[in-house]
Amino acid sequence: MTDTMAEILAEYGPFPGVERVHGVTYDGRHVWMAVGESINAIDSDTGVPVRTIEVTADAGTAFDGQHIFQIAEDCIYKIDVENGQVLGTIPAPDGGNSGMAWAEGSLWVGQHRDRRIHQVDPETGEVLRTIKSDRFVTGVTWMGDELWHGTWEGDDSDVRRIDPQSGAVLSRITMPTGTGVSGLECDGVTRFFCGGGPSGKVRVVRRP
Repeated sequence: MTDTMAEILAEYGPFPGVERVHGVTYDGRHVWMAVGESINAIDSDTGVPVRTIEVTADAGTAFDGQHIFQIAEDCIYKIDVENGQVLGTIPAPDGGNSGMAWAEGSLWVGQHRDRRIHQVDPETGEVLRTIKSDRFVTGVTWMGDELWHGTWEGDDSDVRRIDPQSGAVLSRITMPTGTGVSGLECDGVTRFFCGGGPSGKVRVVRRP
């Protein structure tokens, strides 16, 4: 396993009216933040706010190339990214859902205290399989065929790559003490976007 210290490239925020950042996702231009009563888009290079969709958004967020998926309490919304309209809902997995990602035609839903990631059918909400972690799961993303998730316990937080079959830790990026990761997304190349929980920030972290 490789273990490196995080190189934080930028910090965006805090933003007016945003008390906490939950899930984050990336549409190729904008980072979308779930902030409780809305999903807010910021420019991925500058952090400047550009758009808001009013919808309950209290946990993970994902983008499939056309739609935003947003955890809202016990369900997952499918949202038209162009007009912000909710197109449908599916049940969220039972438990304390946290992060969410899109890959391989499925949603991948992290569960915080249960320390696991579910592969979920985006049409029905059926849990297809489950990957166990040895730490709290606070955010989930795929970078190509690499599965990464955020952790946050006390003052300690990191971003770790795990084996998608066994859950074994393959590499870890350790965040500075007191800098938590509440949501996780990547740009598919070199950057992770990390939600900062009650700091109200999004931090950009280099992939080593």
